[in-house]
Formats: sequence, structure tokens, C-alpha cells
Amino acid sequence: MSIRYSEQRERLGIAHAIHRAIEDGADGELIVHLGDNYFGEGLGRFIREFREGDYDVYVVLTRHKDPTRFGNAIIQDGRIVKLIEKPREPPPNSLVMTGIYMFRDSKDVERAFSTIKPSARGEYEITDLIQWFIDNGKKVGYSVTNSWWKDMGTPQDILDLLYLMLDEVKPRIEGEVRGEVNGRVVIERGAVVEGRVHGPAYIGRGSVIGKDTVIEHYVDIESGVVINGGISRSLVLSEASLDLGRARLVDSIIGPKSVVKLSSGVVRLVIGEGNTIESA
Repeated sequence: MSIRYSEQRERLGIAHAIHRAIEDGADGELIVHLGDNYFGEGLGRFIREFREGDYDVYVVLTRHKDPTRFGNAIIQDGRIVKLIEKPREPPPNSLVMTGIYMFRDSKDVERAFSTIKPSARGEYEITDLIQWFIDNGKKVGYSVTNSWWKDMGTPQDILDLLYLMLDEVKPRIEGEVRGEVNGRVVIERGAVVEGRVHGPAYIGRGSVIGKDTVIEHYVDIESGVVINGGISRSLVLSEASLDLGRARLVDSIIGPKSVVKLSSGVVRLVIGEGNTIESA
């Protein structure tokens, strides 16, 4: 696969990012997929319906317990009539926009972009871009996802997505198991398990699970991690080092190349890259 990158040097919104891609040569049909969105049913159905329906614009909608975090679509008689970006008071029965937007013609996208202005938060909003198509009588279609959808906007969203993905994991052991593995577990090549791993769980390449370690359910250990101790329902990113003693780490996200040294207790941590946490 050949990939070409366009750089958006300032945070000027999704519509501006699409404009930048067109400036750098993206032409014709555009399928925009925000990288922090994950769809349980995949994308194939949406793309097929967009193309078969010969739409100018196509979006994917869903329901969400907190619609104030997203763009909202107002539907009347099976048509989108208005889009509102992150409303303080969402309209009744509105659906939220997910991170999939499809456009038939990049030239129309540029015409729309030339008419919009930055919002109060200083961004060119995708809702304003698509509203131009609605207001100008273009054919705007939508689908409601039949499965789960996650936007990874908060640490808890990341953990929720982890649990959903691990629910679908199929067991595969390519690394070395000197200890014990139970249930649906993936152990990548080069990983060494000396302790116990209870699935669903994922152990990345080159990671070392120490002999006194208990990996409980719903844990993702990425590549090059060294861990000793107990951990449950957590994500540990690449090249982190965890020495947990008698502590138990739960519902946590450990950033890459971080060092965690604990002694006891039940602990929840959310830390970024290259941090050091050490308890007395």
C-alpha cells in the first residue's frame, strides 16, 4: 500500500484538514475516516451504500449517551435537514455524527469550504462543510451503524474500545510460554511468558511477563514491555517497565517508555509517554 501524507500545521478543524488533502492532490471521490474512530461492523457497508446511492455526501450516524460531545444530525422524513456542532442542548431524538464522511467530488468540497468561516473555537467545522451541501440541494445520505462505535476521546473510551476488541480476539501463541496461559490469549513472536495470563489478553512482540506476574482478563501489553506483578483491564504501551510488587494495577493506561514502581494496594493510573511513577 502506498500512503501519501498531508500536513495540517495548525489545529483548524476537520474541514480544513480535508481542504489540505485536496490542496496536496486528493482528487475526485473522498472517503474521510477519523483515525480515533472504530466501527464494530467495519466500513465496507457504508462505502458500498455511498457508491450505490450516487450520493454527493454520505455520513454515518449513531446514538450516544452524551450527544454534546459530537456533531448532531436532525432528521426529518428520512433526510438530514440540519447539522449542529456539539450543541449544549441537543435536539430531541437527534443522532450523532461518527468519524466517517464521504464526498463524491472534491471540487464541490472546495466550493463548500470557500464559503465557511471558523467557529467560535477557531476551527472550520465538518458540520458547516456538509451543511453547505444540504442547503444547496445536493444529495446527502446517511446510514445508522448496526454495531458498536467508539470515538476515543477520553481515557475511558480507550479502555472501553480495548474491552470490545479483546472480546473478538482469537487465541494465537507464537511466543514462548514457560508459565501458564488460560483462555483466549494472543502471544506474539519473541514474547516470553513466565507468569500467568488469563484471557482475553494480548501480549506484544518482545514483551516479558515475569514469573510472579498475573495478567488478568482484558489486558493489552504492547511490544517490548517488562512487567512483574498483577494487572487487570488495562493497556500498557510499548517499552514500558512495570514492577508492581504486591500492588494490583486496574483500569489503567500506561504510556510508552514509562516506568511504574509500586509496593501495594489497588491502583489506577493514566499516564502518558516517558513518565515515572514510584510509590514509597
